[in-house]
Order: sequence, then C-alpha cells, then structure tokens
Amino acid sequence: MTLTTPLPSVAPSPAMPARLFAAGPHADATLHAARFGPLPATTGLVATLRDSGLTGRGGGAFPVAAKIDALTGPPATIIGNGSEGEPLSRKDATLLHHAPHLVIDGLLLLAAALNPKARLVIVARPDGVDSVRHALRERADGRDIEVRVAEDRFVSGEATAVVAGLAGAPALPKDHPLHLTQRGVGRRPTLLFNVETLAHVALIGRYGAGWFRSLGTPEDPGTRLLSINGDGIGEHVLEVPGGTRIIDALTAVGANPDAVQAVLVGGFHGRWVPARHLTRSLTPRPAPDADGAPVGAGVILAIGVETCGLTVTGSILEYLAAESAGQCGPCVLGLPRLATRYAEHASGQEVDASRVWQLIETLPGRGACHHPDGTAALARSALTVFTAELDRHRAGTCCEGPHR
Repeated sequence: MTLTTPLPSVAPSPAMPARLFAAGPHADATLHAARFGPLPATTGLVATLRDSGLTGRGGGAFPVAAKIDALTGPPATIIGNGSEGEPLSRKDATLLHHAPHLVIDGLLLLAAALNPKARLVIVARPDGVDSVRHALRERADGRDIEVRVAEDRFVSGEATAVVAGLAGAPALPKDHPLHLTQRGVGRRPTLLFNVETLAHVALIGRYGAGWFRSLGTPEDPGTRLLSINGDGIGEHVLEVPGGTRIIDALTAVGANPDAVQAVLVGGFHGRWVPARHLTRSLTPRPAPDADGAPVGAGVILAIGVETCGLTVTGSILEYLAAESAGQCGPCVLGLPRLATRYAEHASGQEVDASRVWQLIETLPGRGACHHPDGTAALARSALTVFTAELDRHRAGTCCEGPHR
C-alpha cells in the first residue's frame, strides 16, 4: 500500500520556513557545503540538544537528550531510521532524496560525540536509498556508513523491528523489557533516531539551541516535516513550525478548508479531526486539554465533503489487520475481528454497537507491540467523529450517494 508515485517536490511555501531544505532540491555535496559549511565541533553537543528540546520525529516524540542519557554505555550501533512503514508518509524518503547530507551529518555528529567506533547504519525505503548511497560516495567521511533497504511493511519501521532486520531476522516488532539503549544490536547499547531527527541534530550542532527554539512553541520547539495528502490536494511534504494549526498546514499546500470534511492526523494510527476543529494546533503528544491534535508520524490525510470517512477508515482497518505482526492474539485474531465488526456496524447492518466497542475497549495494551492500540484508537475516533454518517448509513444513504 506504500505510495509509489514520484516523491514530492520541496519548493518552499511562502508561509512556512525552509530549514531542512535550505540547500535546495537535490542538494549534492557542493550545494550542501555552500549552504551549511563543514561539520561543526561536537563539544557540548548533548547539552545543546538537551537545551534545544528536540524530540524524535518518528512518531513517539521522545526527547532526544533523554534517549542519549538512557544509554548504559557507549552506543555500539547508531541507526538512522528512514523505514517509513506508514503508507501515506513520504517525508523521510523526500528528505533523504533532497537533503541526504544533512542526515549523514547528524549521524556522524552523534558518533563523534558518543562513540567514534560505533557501527553506523541508515535504513531507508527503496525510493530513498539511491540518494543516500550517492551522497556517501561524494564524501570521504561517510565510507563506513552502511545503507540497508527497509522492508515494505507497516510494522517494519518500529525500532525493535529495524534492529531485528539488521540481525537478519524478519523486521517485526519485539516485546522488549529492556530498551534498545540498554540492549539492542548484538545485545549492546544502541541508538536509533528517525532520519529527520538526525537532520535536526545536524542543524542544532551548527546553529545552537536558541536558533532551533526561535521557531515553534515551548512544548514543540523547532520545525517538523509533514506528509500531506487528500482529496483535491495531491501529495506534499511541508516543513512547518512546531505548534502549527492544521488549517494553516492545509492552506499552505493550496487546500480549501471549506471543502474539507475531516482530516486524519497522525497517520493510520492517528485520530480524525472534524472540519470544525481545523484550528487546532498540531502537538507532539496527546494534549491534556484535548485542544491539540497529536501529529504522530507527521501524516495528514484530508477528505472532502463527498468522501465517506467511515468507508475510508474501514479500508484502513482492513489494511492494518492484514499488516499484523502475526506474533500475538490481539494482532492475529483481534484485528481481523475488529475490522469485520467495524464494517458491519459502520455500514448500518449491525445496529448493536456493543460488539465493536467491546473490541475497541479491550484490545489496547494486550499486544507485544502497539499495533493493536493504534488500530483500536483509529476505529474509536471514526465512530466518534462520523456519527452523522453512521445515521445516514442506517437510513440507506451516504455522503457519497445511495448506501446499502
């Protein structure tokens, strides 16, 4: 289900910053060096990262400095994760395609600061691999960096799945009582960061924490990349300041908010936000006051007023059930059952909602990974947001036309 269309361009939006793509599209070593200069010294890098407030851009929003602090020894392996298992996400592949040297810089800076002898690996989707390999051939300091092709599965981008793949096993999530910072590749301390996170490390190492914090909010400093898709919008990768409102991200890519019925924020494990709440801000984590929209993996999917959100969600749930890691009951048995019961209820055929809600309430927290949790949360969100559509389905109609 991964998108196979050409990667989006990175033409800057007049309304948004352009830090990560400041060297321009297809930035080779010459363009990169002209814009950013040589690698900076790493003295005080970890303290600077702590002051910057940088959080991971892969979806978990874990503070970068806290992850480094959790290491039980020098990291034997440092991984740049561009696996991007989320089907609608293109931000990491786009970043690796247009600004690979920034990611490489971040990886090298962390290695210089934490363990110059660490094994360095970049894992990328097929459409991002060639650019990384070309960039590594352009520079003398990147010759020891390995490049691995990520498996094209939804769950393969999870950190333990990436580590399993590096060990030659299927790239599936593992139940991990110990964090990778304690025991990862080769049972030794391992650091894994999303490739966008590494690119921010490279910028913070050059320009400092104050510069990074000059955009964004205190809770979400700096900038982040979004993959934006949807009806009448096309496909975009957009850099935005932390705390950007959903409506501002949509208008920056030319969307008409009046034509939007709802947006799915955070990808296939995300939450639906109805049009009346498009002024909500994107947040790195769930907001305590529910006024924000957790950005998760940085994916926004907008649907128009003539697209049925229940039907879209049903297709996603079927996909997620098929993408089970196949390792525990909640995934193997629970997710297909959830997809079936959701379809029966959302279609209007099954009036009793208790059968689907029983699964939504009991699946979370019982799997070896968070795949059941995210899938159940998506179903919950759809049935909460699209209640009017549910009533129409029971009456035999739908925003898309007649409904059976």
